[in-house]
Amino acid sequence: MTFFQKRVYRAVKKIPGGKFLTYKKVARLVGFPNAWRAVGNTLNHNPDLKIIPCHRVIKSDGKIGGYRYGTKRKTSLLKKEGVVIKNGRIVL
Repeated sequence: MTFFQKRVYRAVKKIPGGKFLTYKKVARLVGFPNAWRAVGNTLNHNPDLKIIPCHRVIKSDGKIGGYRYGTKRKTSLLKKEGVVIKNGRIVL
């Protein structure tokens, strides 16, 4: 596992239930502000979905974004945590 991946997973572990961050925000938090695509790629290879809640990372425009098990599953997980989603976007 690379230094970058470790930092991404560590940052995402800290996102509490019912909250979310954008891929861009995670990239900034780990010190690589332009690496939001790399954050997404890293989360796509998440080794432990129970410990690293990558479903809590969304796109900057409020859209759900990708998820290894599909956007329906990601939407369902977020809704179970109390996140309001309408028309495929997080309601802020």
